[in-house]
Amino acid sequence: MVTMIGKSIRRWWAVFALPTFAAFIIGFVAPFVIGIYLSFTKFTTITDARWVGFKNYRGVFSDPDFVHALIFTVAFTVVTTILINVLAFFVAYMFTRAMRGANLFRGVFFMPNLIGGIVLGYIWQLLLNGVLAHWGLSLTYKGIYGFWGLVILMCWQQIGYMMVIYIAGLQSLPSDVMEAAQVDGANARQTLFHVTIPLMMPSITVCTFLTVTNGFKLFDQNLALTNGAPSNSSEMLALNIYNTFYGRVGFEGVGQAKAVVFFIIVAVIAIIQNRLTTSKEVQA
Repeated sequence: MVTMIGKSIRRWWAVFALPTFAAFIIGFVAPFVIGIYLSFTKFTTITDARWVGFKNYRGVFSDPDFVHALIFTVAFTVVTTILINVLAFFVAYMFTRAMRGANLFRGVFFMPNLIGGIVLGYIWQLLLNGVLAHWGLSLTYKGIYGFWGLVILMCWQQIGYMMVIYIAGLQSLPSDVMEAAQVDGANARQTLFHVTIPLMMPSITVCTFLTVTNGFKLFDQNLALTNGAPSNSSEMLALNIYNTFYGRVGFEGVGQAKAVVFFIIVAVIAIIQNRLTTSKEVQA
């Protein structure tokens, strides 16, 4: 029997669904398809695009700056993914224990995530350059300084957000399983590694996916903190694509080809990561 709510949904679903669907087509699908087409052309505007085939793609990996940015981004993503998830899980684990002021500390840890990336980059540029100035150095002295500056910035911003997801996961753990582990004589370390973490794999999957994709897509913090200096040695993929597209006349097609390659790399890595962590999930 069809209820009144069901009849209303059948009658009015298009009013609510079609505007969102149209916005998705106009704002995402159409630009994505046009972008793929433009990656095979030489252009300055869409109207003067001229087909050149795979010429743009041949110029992607022959660009030493792009290769360096790819290696730099992969290293950055690996380091930040490990640090953010380990530290966020540790903080969440502490804040789910009985302690005074836990809610206040949760809010304090989450607040950095509310600050915009450009503002955050300039704030940490001042802080880190102020510290390095004691040794006559700066973030742009060597690429390695920019690398660790970006790592510190990213961890400071993202740990609080991932902490919230881990807290939600920890609070939803089945109490009967935890009590059974205690009855069986498991100590705190055994309970953590053999019960809590396996049951937390859905949360770990989500947080790992977010940190991997956020690491690869990082742009505004990189722009504000180092802008790729010195000599593009601290330039990440997103910034390299931006500089190619907007900073090199006649290379718009190459920049668009880099963007397509960038999308494929991130999509493949995200799918592999998601499958690996999902395969570790267990049922209580």
